[in-house]
Amino acid sequence: MKYYNMKIAGCDCALPICPLNNELMIAGFVIFGNPKLTTACAEALLAKAPEYDYIITAEAKGIPLAHEMARLAGNQKYLLARKAPKLYMTGVFGVEVKSITTAAVQHLYLDTADAELMRGKRILIVDDVISTGESLRAVEELVAKAGGEICGRMAILAEGDAAERDDLIFLEKLPLFDKNGEPVA
Repeated sequence: MKYYNMKIAGCDCALPICPLNNELMIAGFVIFGNPKLTTACAEALLAKAPEYDYIITAEAKGIPLAHEMARLAGNQKYLLARKAPKLYMTGVFGVEVKSITTAAVQHLYLDTADAELMRGKRILIVDDVISTGESLRAVEELVAKAGGEICGRMAILAEGDAAERDDLIFLEKLPLFDKNGEPVA
């Protein structure tokens, strides 16, 4: 397996290069199980964050990041857009999402109790990697339906064209890779 080596929030990372299709590959970035990297990224993002009332992320890879950012900011409550409704949710509404790393169309759901908390509040959207922006768009749609005010969009990595977005705050650019595993300019 080929790896892409980079420094993220002061941590050395070796990201496995994985095929997306016959012509394109991506570097796999997972913070699950890496508390040192998660904390370093959370600290670095908080240093760049606008003022906000609540953080929201999409299930699942953004959860450790949102949790650590909330903990470092004083154990603030954070919100989660779920991939499926849960029995304990007091009510739900959802949106469709087609992510670059998932084969099928998915849905994200928000608990109406969390939506009530967001109404009229400044909401900071965070995620581990933003690439096509489809997951981000879905979370934005949920926040809008809840009556929240998006005050910022943050990610650890901006992949491919996402690095050119002027509405995204991120720590590092992550290239896409050709079928041979070489970075695409």
